Amino acid sequence: MSVSWKLGGLMLGLVFFAAMLLVKPIGMSTEFVVFDGVIWDMINPDIVVEGPDGPTSSNAYLNGVAKSVANPLNYGVVFVLATMLGAGVSAALRGAYGGGGVVPSLWAANFGASAAKRFAGAFLGGFIVLYGARLAGGCTSGHMMSGMSQTSVSGFIFAAGAFLVAIPTAMILFKQEG
Repeated sequence: MSVSWKLGGLMLGLVFFAAMLLVKPIGMSTEFVVFDGVIWDMINPDIVVEGPDGPTSSNAYLNGVAKSVANPLNYGVVFVLATMLGAGVSAALRGAYGGGGVVPSLWAANFGASAAKRFAGAFLGGFIVLYGARLAGGCTSGHMMSGMSQTSVSGFIFAAGAFLVAIPTAMILFKQEG
């Protein structure tokens, strides 16, 4: 099953428009901070406490997300989980895991069919991207997708930088096409 890039882009645009209209601009990296805060709060219940204006934290990094740490089942967490589920379903429907394995054929052609190597590469890449996103104060979905849809100059600058790095990196890493 395949969706043309035009239809996919239109559907993505409609999802972003609906999200901004009904809830808020889309972003993901903050939800990983919330997840960290939930774990930290389980270890040290004094890290997020109820203050006069709602949940607060003595930790400056968690103070901005203290409300979400205190109530983690919110729109953002559901959005991140739904995105992961949707990506898995999409990959399965379009046959990315040729032969029923967990290694996409493009990855196997370039790096071998080892599932452990694939998962290690995905984890390392995800860690680097998330670390960079937190340093930048937001992720690609927040800075680029939501930022550009709100005509933010920083969103367009971020998008240009992301593509200037992503295209050559993909060309170097994925020389074979399967």
